[in-house]
Amino acid sequence: MLLYLIPVFILGFLLLVMATMAILSRYKGGRYLRPVFQFLTKIPILKGLIQKASEKAIDRYNPELGSAMKKLQRAGADKDPMRAQQALSTLSADERKAWMEAAGQQGAVDQQPVNRAQRRAMERMQKGRMPSPQQKRRAK
Repeated sequence: MLLYLIPVFILGFLLLVMATMAILSRYKGGRYLRPVFQFLTKIPILKGLIQKASEKAIDRYNPELGSAMKKLQRAGADKDPMRAQQALSTLSADERKAWMEAAGQQGAVDQQPVNRAQRRAMERMQKGRMPSPQQKRRAK
């Protein structure tokens, strides 16, 4: 009797996994989905599939960025900063612009404040005010 229900259980499990991924991707801009994918990329088979899917999505969204990423990857720019500089000089103007915009966005994501003091200092700087006197004293 349960033998006939195995496909139903498998489909139910896959549906649950897909629903969980969809919810995690919508909540806070996918903040909690990133660690899941970082864990999945440790599995060699899934790493290749995720990388291909990511490259195709980037190509659809921004073809210049996709071609720039392929050229930089072929040149080995991710391993050596000197090669990265040489590879950047071979990119076309549109590709270079797309690459710089993407790198700037990635840097903005990485520089989010960690604690309340950093968050308040960033808010002050965005409003055009200088850091508080306490922060000036700590810097000395």
